[in-house]
Amino acid sequence: MSTAVDDLGAQLIAAESAHVAHNYHPLPVVAARAEGVWVTDVEGKRYLDLLSAYSALNFGHGHPAILAAAREQLERLTLTSRAFHNDRLGPFGTALAELCGKDLVLPMNTGAEAVETGIKVARAWGYRSKGIAPDAATIIVANGNFHGRTTTIVGFSDDPTAHDDFGPYAPGFVHVPYGDADAIAAAIDENTAAVLIEPIQGEAGVVIPPDGFLRRVREFCTENDVLFIADEIQSGLGRVGETFACDREGVVPDVYLLGKALGGGILPLSAVVANEDVLGVIRPGEHGSTFGGNPLAAAVGLRVVEMLASGEFQTRAKALGEHLAHGLESLVGHGVTAVRVAGLWAGVDIDPAVGTGRAIAEKLLSRGVLVKDTHGQTIRIAPPLTIRGTEIDWAIEQLRHALS
Repeated sequence: MSTAVDDLGAQLIAAESAHVAHNYHPLPVVAARAEGVWVTDVEGKRYLDLLSAYSALNFGHGHPAILAAAREQLERLTLTSRAFHNDRLGPFGTALAELCGKDLVLPMNTGAEAVETGIKVARAWGYRSKGIAPDAATIIVANGNFHGRTTTIVGFSDDPTAHDDFGPYAPGFVHVPYGDADAIAAAIDENTAAVLIEPIQGEAGVVIPPDGFLRRVREFCTENDVLFIADEIQSGLGRVGETFACDREGVVPDVYLLGKALGGGILPLSAVVANEDVLGVIRPGEHGSTFGGNPLAAAVGLRVVEMLASGEFQTRAKALGEHLAHGLESLVGHGVTAVRVAGLWAGVDIDPAVGTGRAIAEKLLSRGVLVKDTHGQTIRIAPPLTIRGTEIDWAIEQLRHALS
């Protein structure tokens, strides 16, 4: 970096590298401010955000309605723990349960916590309701899954980067190919407590299953007294042009796992949502979280649910998703080998002849567009649902230049 301003970014990256342990492999940009769909770095350069913090920013950076809810609650009460009641948790739980069409909500913080909680609930339900023999319960999962980074979850990942060198792993998970409903049917036995799947696989590159897959999973789970757990942490809450990705097939799972956008892009908030006969198996004292269900998060989550209840963001995502798909499909054969689009969520496979996904992400960064690569040749596009059609057009033009 050549100028004094450039040196500031380099210094901040160096300080982070020196004292913050690795997890991701970030692009070399240092964000300082953001509003709506635009991020400004410490050097004053603006970028169009097409990642949305992996869909945590579905409503954009600093949405006024969400900030207002947070500011109001900050002045009143932020944390009690679930050792006591607070006046925000009940309204939030009621609204989210209604949005999902379920009875109960169990709030947590991160998406991985929601998945871990879902696993505990499924096992408890298997023993206490279905009658599975002690410690024999199994959960069917899909190849290519990404449900989080805890040791239980990475134990049933088949991604070497997530999985290797973190064992020994918890038993009780059965793998099947993603999108293969017949394989799920064949894997179900008397010890199966649940099927845990992403309705659309995000980290795998926005992989959309075959039409009818979710409906058949629902049928097999119902027929065999097995819980259908849908990890909608990335795909849910308006991202795909519906409230949930399961809605694309008119399917209602037994358990929703929610997170990311539920916190409005300003704090972590996740939830497990199900009916009384499922979530009711957890008894007082058997599960907990110091911050889960805190009044600040509940106030923000309530505002998010109110915004989704209007249907405005789902409608925007569906219409603009068609616009995005049209633009991306024009690049197939011109540096792109395939695209997969569901609402405002896209996986774009880069032709190896023009570079890796990382290389294209870096080129887009230099042109003022933020995306992230996955699995070598794929970039993911997931802009805030507040993006405009003209901004999508500009981003696709930058991608066209990066590919050339």
